Amino acid sequence: MYRSNQEPVIFSRDCNAVLVPGGDVGIIPQGAEGVLTQALGGSFTVYIQGNLFRIAGEDADAIGHEPIEPPRVPEGATDQDIEAAVWKQLHTCYDPEIPIDIVELGLVYRCEIKRAAKGGRRVEIDMTLTAPGCGMGEVIADDVRSKVMLVPTVEEAVVEVVFDPPWRMDMMSDAARLQTGMM
Repeated sequence: MYRSNQEPVIFSRDCNAVLVPGGDVGIIPQGAEGVLTQALGGSFTVYIQGNLFRIAGEDADAIGHEPIEPPRVPEGATDQDIEAAVWKQLHTCYDPEIPIDIVELGLVYRCEIKRAAKGGRRVEIDMTLTAPGCGMGEVIADDVRSKVMLVPTVEEAVVEVVFDPPWRMDMMSDAARLQTGMM
């Protein structure tokens, strides 16, 4: 869900947060006040005292929100079912500053489903960033990894951040270019 309104929030408990775009990790104390600027894919971007912070979906309760439901697949899911569920999860991963998912931004270069040693699935993903120096790169990659691991039967998710080929705006989907006014 995308919220374009500026929703005031008060933290009901101490909460882990990541500074955007630097990527530094810290704790926002209980009682801190801020403004929710983005709620997409189960994570949140909150503006507090001149800074943006990313709040993970597992901490949604700290700002009065519910975490999103985990993905489901049919009983006896095929590799194609798992791949579809993985791509659906990738569509829930957002750059904290851009209200467009990483798939539509053209940041996912490769997604392969393989059999893992224990019989489940191993998902290998190559992705990039819109800017090589982005401090949020590992945060976004960790978000991808954790959301893919929620897919039933996935026992391993390997996410590599690569810069070859370099990302270009023309890698964005038509919908993303239209949404950003680049079309």
